Amino acid sequence: MAEVPAIVIRGSEHASERLDVTVIGAGQAGLAIGYFLARQGRRFVIIDGADSIGSAWRARWDSLTLFTPRRYDSLPGLEFPGDLDGYPRRDEVIEYLERYAETFKLPIALEHGVRSLSLADHSFVLELEDGSSIEADQVVVATGPFQVPRIPAFAADLAPEIFQTHSTGYRNPTDLPAGRVLIVGGGNTGFQIAQELSVTHEVHLATGSRQTPLPQRFLGRDLFWWLEKTRVLHKTVDSRLGRRMRDRDTLIGSSPRSARHAGVHMKPRAVGVSGRTVSFADESTLDVDAVIWATGYRFDHSWIELPVADEDGTLRHRRGVTDVPGLYFLGLPWQHTRGSALLGWVKDDAEFIADEIAHVTNIRTDVVREGELVHAN
Repeated sequence: MAEVPAIVIRGSEHASERLDVTVIGAGQAGLAIGYFLARQGRRFVIIDGADSIGSAWRARWDSLTLFTPRRYDSLPGLEFPGDLDGYPRRDEVIEYLERYAETFKLPIALEHGVRSLSLADHSFVLELEDGSSIEADQVVVATGPFQVPRIPAFAADLAPEIFQTHSTGYRNPTDLPAGRVLIVGGGNTGFQIAQELSVTHEVHLATGSRQTPLPQRFLGRDLFWWLEKTRVLHKTVDSRLGRRMRDRDTLIGSSPRSARHAGVHMKPRAVGVSGRTVSFADESTLDVDAVIWATGYRFDHSWIELPVADEDGTLRHRRGVTDVPGLYFLGLPWQHTRGSALLGWVKDDAEFIADEIAHVTNIRTDVVREGELVHAN
């Protein structure tokens, strides 16, 4: 990777010029915009509190398989290797992200967690967990959708001897004790883990809402070939179809029928816990030996000390551009389209944000030049 630009320590006698851009997050979104910033010749750095690139992928289970074929998994400038019609595993994605950063010599500073982001003297100031800080003209928050595991409050009522973990803590079937396993959460994660565990355990899967199952392949073509061909993936969040799709959970390559065929027992929404007994919306109960909460994640932007969210925490932005000039988000679900948070489509929003950064930079440069001209006269 490239040499990391000097990080500006506020108050230091040797503080160097501030950066053009700081990108927070060394996952797919951060790397994608890093590619475009490098092409623009920006002085920038990608920082991440983790000790490795693509930390969100490393926190997923061992056998995770993408539902997008490799031909649709490339970041800008570097094709994802392997059979283009095959589906990559988790470790392939991690290896690809590492190779991507190395190929384009992206300046990445790991183990640089951000404690707060604020504005001071027309600069963004990022206070880091180690007590140092970074100053930048513009900032891209590319921390992605997998931030804080969401677990229902009643999980605390499980008996202490019952094994429980969020899906982010699950790696493989050997993690779990023998016996009956309940997986709570009916998204793609819940279904994939349930079917893997059904080989070694008695598995029950509790789903809280009706999902729309879609086949992985249709008429000899992968689902994403059809979504690209029909331009569905390019429908924006503001379109009629986009608004309908945004509020619906979609299962790709999984369904209650296929889960039952694999031996998974389907249950309705889990509504409560007492000891080792879980209660469901249909008033049935189940005694369990282990629970995996495949209940998703929630955002945490409390560290951003700027007006970017409504009272309920909803971010205010237009395709990642916030009301704070020079501050952007990247990699959010439905930031602009269904593909905004997907590996192979995040490049579209990344290029858009990079163009916005160039636009703001040009405006500021023109203002400075006009000021210098007035001062000279």
